[in-house]
Amino acid sequence: MTQSMRYKSISSINGPLIVVSNVQGVKLNELVEIEVGEETKIGQVIELQGNVAIIQVLQGTAGISVGQSYVRFTGDTLKIPVSEEVIGRTLNGLGKAIDGGPEVVGEKFDVNGAPINPVMRLPPKDFIQTGISVIDGLMSVIRGQKLPIFSGYGLPHNLIVSQIVRQAKLLRKQESFAVVFSALGISNEEADFFRVELERANILDRTVFILNLQSDSTIERIVAPRVALTVAEYLAFEKDYHVLVITSDMSNYCEALREVSLARNEIPGRRGYPGYMYSDLATIYERAGIVSGKKGSITQIPVLSMPDDDITHPIPDLTGYITEGQIVLSRSLHLSGIYPPVNVLASLSRLMKDGIGKGYTREDHFEIYARLFSAYAEGLRNKELSSILGEETLTLEERQYVKFAEAFEKKFINQGVDEERSIDETLDLGLEVLSILK
Repeated sequence: MTQSMRYKSISSINGPLIVVSNVQGVKLNELVEIEVGEETKIGQVIELQGNVAIIQVLQGTAGISVGQSYVRFTGDTLKIPVSEEVIGRTLNGLGKAIDGGPEVVGEKFDVNGAPINPVMRLPPKDFIQTGISVIDGLMSVIRGQKLPIFSGYGLPHNLIVSQIVRQAKLLRKQESFAVVFSALGISNEEADFFRVELERANILDRTVFILNLQSDSTIERIVAPRVALTVAEYLAFEKDYHVLVITSDMSNYCEALREVSLARNEIPGRRGYPGYMYSDLATIYERAGIVSGKKGSITQIPVLSMPDDDITHPIPDLTGYITEGQIVLSRSLHLSGIYPPVNVLASLSRLMKDGIGKGYTREDHFEIYARLFSAYAEGLRNKELSSILGEETLTLEERQYVKFAEAFEKKFINQGVDEERSIDETLDLGLEVLSILK
């Protein structure tokens, strides 16, 4: 059988890829074992050209030799064991336990998942409370939605992520809720920060931590978000959990994708990223949703850094086409000492109306949202005019809007890193700052 055949025909090694010649009966995405001395490395077939297979090695190609190392095609795809016991555990990007506890044991699932049948997909609904006023009040996260955070280098997205992981909850407390947090390409310092935050908040009993470090292989970084979503799909569709998947930083994922593309000598697309990056990102983002007949759901909040704060960069640009809105962080607000520095006018949640109002949050939620948004826009416009023409050129009403915009930033947007506000507190605070305009 092909599955038991060992090949010694590695013809070349290029970065994280090896090329094996004279193979037969090999399939795309097939799992491969590479013998490197006493060690066995795992790979995956990513391309077939006649009797030549291109394999991406998940732990890196160090130690593999042309004409010396053996390759065995298993006939299976990359799968990870998953069970409910995974909650509270820390796993690496390949789904293996790295927290000192026992190996995860359970039914094995393909990390590539299966597309949700469009006929069976239900529209996102219901409200997920993050405890952060500017998000809950103005760009609400809806269960089953994919809502990314667009950040910039040096902005506090790690603080925001940790706060969401600690505070996120459903208002219907009788329903099971879990968070799958996937950290991609982070430093040891950042990893320690997230570990401390999870332990400090005492929420390990509802959290799965997928950790991929800068020092880990490029291929593992590509697999890691799929491992996180495989865990989420099991908890949501097999165990009826409502799962919030937070992935940070998707820019590191895209850089890994570009590295593999260059190793494959593919024709680059925009700024050197592969031309298929849109469809590749879609295979990740579109795994969020609600499925008819299933009690659970998957909601995604991917976080990505925009090089030079450029929202037209391919990573945020393509992400925005796939997802249902975005939360954009502002460098100017950050420099002004506002946390979280969310650029309200550049942010939106396209599905917000499907999860707020009577029966979800509060009957006056949408009205408060609309009034806050329009008043803040007017306040910023008048503030800009006063900086150009002078404050004395503004009418009394225009000055009130400027005063409102400043209060809105300092009281409504700004809140403590450890401060959790309920949706009622958020909406009451919104009414309080709106009273300035009366």
